Amino acid sequence: MKTILVCGVWAAVMLRPAAADPVALDATNPHYFRFQGKTVALITSGEHYGAVLNGEFNFRRYLEALAANKLNYTRLFGGSYIEVPGQSFGILRNDLAPAAGRFIAPWESRNGKLDLARWNAAYFARLHDFLGEAARRGIVVELTLFSSHYGEAQWKLSPFNPANNVSGTEAIDWKKLHTLENGNILEYQEQYTRKLVREANSFDNVVFEIQNEPWSDRPEFVDVVNPYLPGAARNKYPNSVEVADALSLAWQARVAEWITSEEARLPRKHLIAQNYCNFRFAVRRLVPGVSVVNFHYAYPEAVRLNYGLGKALSYDETGFLGSDDDAYRKQAWNFMLSGGSVFDNLDYSFSPGHEDGSDPGPNGPGGGSARLRGELRVLREFLDGFALADLHPDANAVKHAAGASARVLSHAGHEYAIYLDGNSPAQIQWNLPSGVYSAEWVDTTSGAVLKTEQLTGHDLLSAPEFMNGIALRLRRLGR
Repeated sequence: MKTILVCGVWAAVMLRPAAADPVALDATNPHYFRFQGKTVALITSGEHYGAVLNGEFNFRRYLEALAANKLNYTRLFGGSYIEVPGQSFGILRNDLAPAAGRFIAPWESRNGKLDLARWNAAYFARLHDFLGEAARRGIVVELTLFSSHYGEAQWKLSPFNPANNVSGTEAIDWKKLHTLENGNILEYQEQYTRKLVREANSFDNVVFEIQNEPWSDRPEFVDVVNPYLPGAARNKYPNSVEVADALSLAWQARVAEWITSEEARLPRKHLIAQNYCNFRFAVRRLVPGVSVVNFHYAYPEAVRLNYGLGKALSYDETGFLGSDDDAYRKQAWNFMLSGGSVFDNLDYSFSPGHEDGSDPGPNGPGGGSARLRGELRVLREFLDGFALADLHPDANAVKHAAGASARVLSHAGHEYAIYLDGNSPAQIQWNLPSGVYSAEWVDTTSGAVLKTEQLTGHDLLSAPEFMNGIALRLRRLGR
């Protein structure tokens, strides 16, 4: 194995100020997190993952925009993958596609190419700054180490492509990049992983994700969303459910082992996330050491099917439904009120030069706006109003919700968090323990309390007028 210069690494780790315990699964209810002394769910509408590696992006303005709406999560790609400016996925102003000369890579550049044996001090200074600024604002950072490459266009930009480095990486089929059959690239992937793990160890707000969308480059077909769809489209995206194949899983397990073995020698131990599939699927097998299960473009059923795992269940990316903010708000409420742990919208109103989230768009396949971030704040504050560690999905409290679909979290007999997806009129039939309950109807766009009333455990309750969803807070009185 080639030697990498690591001068000052241990000194830097030891000299950084001591941090609190890292974000962890809540000991009482592992579907939520314990972070900075509180039990929390993680909710955001964030930039396209290039905040550190894109030299044109002012990440302080970005983090301020999240904190202004009490959003407490963001994803960050580590630098092993970038995209093509103005082309990849139809994103015109793409944080993850730095302009020529603005890619701040983890490795030093020599003669216009990367030297995978030498670390870039400027990158790690920027990474430390980002993680520290996020921690001070109470924002958890999912640090994604690797990503699928999706096609030749992204592979041509990859640091591991032999055309882009002076380190003699082997020419391989790019679809084997994230397998154990990738030649001498594996040793550079290990060195990169261990380096990022060391550099992030002193921060309390980091979760390591192994790989973004591993099924994209290494797919194994396992299910369909709509089994009644006729014709050839039935088994194809966007109706197909695919997971990563065996070669990918073996490589992912190796990366997880690099993380855990490196942290075994370090003061703090961080959570590891595995990106499992799009949509929903009953998880068959997780990589050892994984505590957070990530789904993209998820259905609430992803929670129902996997709640028994006792892991955090994350809606880790959405944002391909056009510019209608209502769609993403409804996704968030449906997923989180089903027992989800994380909701993360891909917000295209963040771009270089518009780090406050003011890009007027259109800027890609999704939306995002100050309005949406304000509405997600309503969800965050609604959940924060409950003793989260006591809440679990409750399929019995609502017997029937005429005109709407009900999602319920409860501490049965004590308090209930309810979301009705639909439009009024809507009437609820209850199946609650005997007693008297206070009811507050909450506007999911503004947070305003629309109506307050009382009910007994079996009363019918009619919702006030609403469009595209309404929330309800129930608390038992007299106990």
